[in-house]
Amino acid sequence: VGTAVYRTVFRLNSTHAMTGRARSCQIITDAKRNCRQLHDKAGSSKFILYNLTHRTLLKLQGKDTRIFLQGLITNDIERLAVKGEQRALYAHMLNVQGRTLFDVIIYSLTNNEEGECSVLLECDSTVTDSLQKHLKVYKIRRKVTVAPCSDLSLWAVMPQGGEEDSKTANLELTCSTSVRVWEADPRVAVMGWRLVVDKQVNPQELIPQSQQGDIDDYHRYRYTIGLSEGVEDLPLGVALPLESNLVYMNGVSFTKGCYIGQELTARTHHTGVIRKRLMPVRLSGPVQEPEKDICTASGKSAGKYRAGLGSLGLALIRLAHANEQLILQSSEGVRLTLKASVPNWWPKDQK
Repeated sequence: VGTAVYRTVFRLNSTHAMTGRARSCQIITDAKRNCRQLHDKAGSSKFILYNLTHRTLLKLQGKDTRIFLQGLITNDIERLAVKGEQRALYAHMLNVQGRTLFDVIIYSLTNNEEGECSVLLECDSTVTDSLQKHLKVYKIRRKVTVAPCSDLSLWAVMPQGGEEDSKTANLELTCSTSVRVWEADPRVAVMGWRLVVDKQVNPQELIPQSQQGDIDDYHRYRYTIGLSEGVEDLPLGVALPLESNLVYMNGVSFTKGCYIGQELTARTHHTGVIRKRLMPVRLSGPVQEPEKDICTASGKSAGKYRAGLGSLGLALIRLAHANEQLILQSSEGVRLTLKASVPNWWPKDQK
């Protein structure tokens, strides 16, 4: 991965994100290649850097890269090809039954001198081998190479104030050759930015008013706002993309054409009936190994607990019971109460 993604200065502002787009990017000037700093435009905000070692990067390169991925992902890869449009894309890869296998973020890299398309693909580290095998099965004669990027590190950059500050935070980046990707998180604006740099680079030197955070705090924040990430939240071959809020997270196109697993996703969307959704939940106490089944006080099935940290977590909740106090058993037999909430980043006219 020898080419920096951009040679221009970008200002990213998430103030408009509540209109439905997760990013805003305005080209300001030509880059000064030797400048390696992010500047906080407000002059007072602080930023937290999280090293996402639980996520892995793969590089896909070759003239068939776009058409290859287009048949595998829920989103439209061509959005990355439109000049001035987004350079990062969230999507799921599905099995033939329409259930989620992998949640990925795809970052567009600059084409090489031969005009070959190349992208970085971010995925859960625990399923890297499975993903590579999945790509190999469908690659057939496509001119695409897939390689791990062990020389790069992936970071989340977030305002210290969390969700509220994400609405107004404004950063300016002058790219250097060590910065491969600098993009607003394409899922939701309140997740800040994604940064990919050479592994030997300390991102705190690029962002002076920053400090490295504990990765557990990153996950607590995700669970607080109800954002899924990885196979614990989205069990391989079990999770359904629309129940997992893929539409709300800008992760699906219903106009792009065929891809693996499309039929069930399209049919569910067009019927407009989604009875369960992945929601943030708060337990009455921390639990190490909760049972998966969630029920109402009267004993009716109300959903499935997916994953969490302490008293925070994500659960697939039947919307008919979302406003009720729910019950979850721990593996030790302790009875806990559970309360689901509607994330602020969900659209007001939920469907």
